[in-house]
Amino acid sequence: MTSQKMNQKTKTSNEQKTYNFGAGPACLPEQVLTQIREDIPDWYDGMSIMEISHRLPAFMDLAQTIEADLRHLLRIPDDFAVLFMHGGARSQFSAVPLNLLDQAQTADYLDTGVWSEMAFNEAKKYCKPNEVASAKSNGYTRIPDEKEWSYSEKGLYFHYTDNETIQGLEFHTAPKRQNKWLIADMTSNILTKPIDFNQYGLIYASAQKNLGIAGITVVIVRKELLGKAHPMTPSMLDYSIYHQSQSLFNTPPMFCWYVLGLMVKWTQTLGDCEALKRLCEQKSSLIYDVIDSSDFYHNPVNKQHRSRINIPFRLPNETLESQFIQQAHSLGLKQLKGHKIVGGIRASVYNAMPMQGVNALVNFMQDFQKKHG
Repeated sequence: MTSQKMNQKTKTSNEQKTYNFGAGPACLPEQVLTQIREDIPDWYDGMSIMEISHRLPAFMDLAQTIEADLRHLLRIPDDFAVLFMHGGARSQFSAVPLNLLDQAQTADYLDTGVWSEMAFNEAKKYCKPNEVASAKSNGYTRIPDEKEWSYSEKGLYFHYTDNETIQGLEFHTAPKRQNKWLIADMTSNILTKPIDFNQYGLIYASAQKNLGIAGITVVIVRKELLGKAHPMTPSMLDYSIYHQSQSLFNTPPMFCWYVLGLMVKWTQTLGDCEALKRLCEQKSSLIYDVIDSSDFYHNPVNKQHRSRINIPFRLPNETLESQFIQQAHSLGLKQLKGHKIVGGIRASVYNAMPMQGVNALVNFMQDFQKKHG
């Protein structure tokens, strides 16, 4: 028997429901997975989405529909361009300064965790970035008070990470921008709350969380900021080129783009961004309630700055944490191991995580505590 058939047999005989709490790549909705299975053999004229030309009218129509759906769901104003670019958010750590510095020598960066620190360090290749403030000294357990922030005088933009997936910090309101363009990495919490675009110059979000699978990044940028890229900017990172070509400068990651479209369509069935925000808060509150009502589980993040998306927590010792992860896995609660930088446990509750999965985790946490607490 081939390994493929063995896997199919195991899956068929195992009626236990699986819930994937991975931080990314993250879980996909069952409806989206079902649609992918149906579409792969014949999406267009007997061919899969992975086999056709990106210049065919069918794909170009799909791309326009996806942009329209995303604009409708996020209420993106007309004076913003929506770009679909290759790669992940790390590419944008370079693309942002290359496109937006406009001969300036500095820009402001706020350090609240691993990803914002990476963006800051990457910017050093193109300018002398100003560190507005850093949460490193407190172990990335709280966002520094705005009274502690130190802005540059000539920095053209202010970059921050809206949600830190590893440490579990999130901005619940946009930071003050001090007459600078606000630039946000919303990779892990886009489509979980309304966005006031009046405050932003650019927002970027890579997929593999709420936008589908890895390989594509959405960039939402004010059109007035286009056309100012540094001469050395690679064409593949130039926002103006992507805007002029409707994100079809070269062969795009078509399958990733297609899945992104399915994710946006599915997300619309959950309601508008206000409804998505309520749902996100309901799911995370259930887990935080278990943590806060015990002395067995511990979340180190300041309650005002806790992420609604990525919830890290610790148990009394690493032995219990290993047992927790193993037993949860056996019950269908997958990918709960914390990031190697912080250890412990991490539950990620993106839009595709159903309430049933959260309830299953909460019940397991309570049972595990009764046995080992």
